[in-house]
Amino acid sequence: MFILQPTQIEKEKIPDDKYSRILFHEITKSAVDEAMKSPGKIDDNLVRSQETRRILDRIIGFRLSKLLQSKVGAKSAGRVQSVALKLIVDREREIEAFKKEEYWIITAKFKDPELESELFKYKNEDIKINNEKEKDEILNKLDSSFKVESITRKASKRVSKPPFTTSTMQQEASTKIGFSAKKTMSVAQKLYEGIDIDNGPTGLITYMRTDSIRLSDEFVKSTYKYIDDTYGKKYVGFVKKSKKTENVQDAHEAIRPTSIYRTPESIKKYLTPDEYKLYNLIYRRALASLMANACLDQTAIILDNNNYKFKSTGSIVTFDGYLKVYSFEDKEDKTLPEVKEDSILTTKDISGEQHFTKPPARYSEAKLIKEMEELGIGRPSTYAKIIDTIKERGYVEMVDKRFKPTEIGITTTDKLQEDFSDFINVKYTANMEDELDKIADGKLVWNKVLKDFYDKFEPRVEESFKTMEKVKPKETGETCPECGSPLVIRKGRYGEFTACSNYPNCKYIKKEKKEEKVIMDCPKCGNGKVIEKKTRRGKIFYGCSNYPKCDFATWDMPVNEKCPECGSILVDHKGTIKCSSCDYTKE
Repeated sequence: MFILQPTQIEKEKIPDDKYSRILFHEITKSAVDEAMKSPGKIDDNLVRSQETRRILDRIIGFRLSKLLQSKVGAKSAGRVQSVALKLIVDREREIEAFKKEEYWIITAKFKDPELESELFKYKNEDIKINNEKEKDEILNKLDSSFKVESITRKASKRVSKPPFTTSTMQQEASTKIGFSAKKTMSVAQKLYEGIDIDNGPTGLITYMRTDSIRLSDEFVKSTYKYIDDTYGKKYVGFVKKSKKTENVQDAHEAIRPTSIYRTPESIKKYLTPDEYKLYNLIYRRALASLMANACLDQTAIILDNNNYKFKSTGSIVTFDGYLKVYSFEDKEDKTLPEVKEDSILTTKDISGEQHFTKPPARYSEAKLIKEMEELGIGRPSTYAKIIDTIKERGYVEMVDKRFKPTEIGITTTDKLQEDFSDFINVKYTANMEDELDKIADGKLVWNKVLKDFYDKFEPRVEESFKTMEKVKPKETGETCPECGSPLVIRKGRYGEFTACSNYPNCKYIKKEKKEEKVIMDCPKCGNGKVIEKKTRRGKIFYGCSNYPKCDFATWDMPVNEKCPECGSILVDHKGTIKCSSCDYTKE
């Protein structure tokens, strides 16, 4: 929703009958022209809702941040930020408490015809193999002959996903092109503001902060024609409707290209690589959303071996539909061989493989955004900032592109839960979003909502300043060379470090001298030493002490020997001495 209206100061100076509110939901010439024909008045409920949101965020943020700075040394807290951090901390504790369970999978492999089939039932009951003994008992009951008990084929459809909202764009950009939420929004902003194409700046996408999947009639009409002309009538699909109604403002359109005829390929030369990647994703998602379903044939083959049932599944895309343009989804082609019911398949390749149940995975950016959206906390336009903040504050670190809470992140969450668990939780935060929406709809009075909140919250903060136990960092016995305060041991995103206790007034950090583990003379420059080093994430590698003058580096530890075949240095790779360049392995 785009509103052209005077500021609050201008409103106070100008009589009501001297200004108007212009509202339009999409940036197209026809939409703006139509809005100009029907000017209205400022919706005070919407204004109050936004003001209430800002006041709430500032009260909670300022008061809790000051409390945590004095008690924990944490840098900040926030109405939604702290709930997002709590999700990450709660997940980490689930992982720590998880107890893995053993299970086995038995698979039969056939060469003629080529087929793999997995045990899933005994008679008509699902089967679970808990240990090696149970696995061996089953294998002893199986013979080499399998009867084809049944073959089922079923036609199915895959429906394209709706065009992007802010949240789904951030999720898809994370998983498909490796962009962080912050980077996604930064690149999208440039595409929205305009790129120089031929005759000047051209806005390539619609507004990128939206929770709506609605598309303008003008865009739908032009896209249907484009699909028909380019791919044929059978590829024309249908408009997606939102199934979600709660907390959806539907203020703007979905994120889409401003013209379907401005294909990614046609403007690639005007875009940076990152701009092209994101525009290509947005363009194809919007185009695919209006294309026909993909059609598949799904096949299941059930084999019987002494009442033990084995299953093979596969699918074939019979009509690609929207998959023709949206290559970011797997087409799932897995063709099964032709077999006949009641025929006998023979194999001696039947084996069991040990597995263990896995704990829940840590949140990736995409998963955290999806979780926040499904729980109804915050607004999609704020997710990138929230994620960026908890990273900058050192509350989390990224391990294999997933969030792991740091010690200060865990401590911050625990302290907030001690005294503010009824404010910093998913349910309360989601309910507050509902109340803000009701203020916007005129169903709640803004100042009453604020008063009710403040009357409960502020006394709790005042009490916590008196009673919350202060977390004291361990002193080293040294004094700060800059201000004379005691030095203490702190923990950050990269582990422990020694710093001034007078932070943030004094930001002194002691530089620790690292002992170097020397392996050998550098085989490349001859002057330096090969020493053990670590990446920022703690992974060990070996490099020259003369870096950057000498760039010798290897993941495997060098051995002070040369390859007899090519003369390169030998390395120790998981206990095997091998050449760093060729295929030579030392016996």
